[in-house]
Amino acid sequence: MAENKLGAYNIADLRDMARGHLPRAIFEFIDRGTEDDVALANNREAFDRIKLRARTLVDVSKRSQEITLFGNKQPLPIVIAPTGTAGLLWHNGEVGMARAAAAAGIPFTVATNSMTPMETIVREAGGRLWFQLYMWSDRRLSHQLVERANKAGFEALIVTVDGAVAANREFSHRNGFSVPMKLNSRLVADLMMHPRWLAGVYLRQLLTSGTPRFENYPPEIQDKITARTFKKSILKNDSLNWDDLRALRKLWPRTLMIKGTLHPEDAKLAADCGIDGLIVSNHGGRMLDSSLAPIDVLPSMVDAVGKKLTVMMDSGVRRGADVVKALALGAQAVLIGRATLYGTAAAGEAGATRAIDILREETDRIMALIGANNVAELDRKCLALPGEVTALGG
Repeated sequence: MAENKLGAYNIADLRDMARGHLPRAIFEFIDRGTEDDVALANNREAFDRIKLRARTLVDVSKRSQEITLFGNKQPLPIVIAPTGTAGLLWHNGEVGMARAAAAAGIPFTVATNSMTPMETIVREAGGRLWFQLYMWSDRRLSHQLVERANKAGFEALIVTVDGAVAANREFSHRNGFSVPMKLNSRLVADLMMHPRWLAGVYLRQLLTSGTPRFENYPPEIQDKITARTFKKSILKNDSLNWDDLRALRKLWPRTLMIKGTLHPEDAKLAADCGIDGLIVSNHGGRMLDSSLAPIDVLPSMVDAVGKKLTVMMDSGVRRGADVVKALALGAQAVLIGRATLYGTAAAGEAGATRAIDILREETDRIMALIGANNVAELDRKCLALPGEVTALGG
């Protein structure tokens, strides 16, 4: 049977397909960053500034991308990052993404803001599942969510730490795509211009499960995304501190990670709290618009705690070459977010599968061209960093 490539030959193709399917407000929410999109662009430019050193006449016929992550072998060095809007991109989008990850043998991270209950994803998708946590001002409610994820059997917990205050996503305010959602004339017209999405996603959701809502929130703050009574104040987390991480370490019995730190000193403090791993990230350029690119600070983070913690990274990954560059700079795995969101918006589970396949194929090709048979052979000698001498042997 011929492989179903969906007419998509890179992640950019899936992005174009997603843009054609989604209302503008929803597409911009997953595609853009914050304010002037400076961090978003810099994430990509930082990857592009790093060059690969090609090697020739190396037997690379036995290539493997297999890694061991927290004691578990997996065939690819990637993880699906937490993204809470897949349920608005495709009907049962989170389940489809999780199934695609399970089929590929890689972890899928369920987000606090998912529109599918975590238990449903466990039951209908299976595979290796991680859970992402936002800490709220009422720590009791956050701890209840941790207990729920533990009971559901998630193998790892990721605490997002780079959201002390809400991001300034001006484009979403203009589009009316905020919480609570404001159905202004611009947003209504936008939705009506996308009848395939309206019928296949939103109306189907209404008929089967009702108005979309954040299904993993505790009952006392759970509400429809259009409700004006949505309790924003309780979701604040500007008092989050290292003691909260220590408390979570006592509550969570399995792998514990933090996501969103960019400073080596923060990485050292995190290690002192007894966590198992950290994800170097600037939230995909969605929080602080003048933030450093994670790939630029990754080496300093690895140097600071790489022997104590499992270090991973995300933000800006669009090509297999990006995966290779991150691994060569010391990341033990790479998280992808928008790539599988684009795929899900384009074709549901099949689209998410295609996104994973694209990155697998590109990573394999790059490894062959730089003379690497396995991930362990990827190191800084494979790269020419900005400012370095790029001549052979330099």
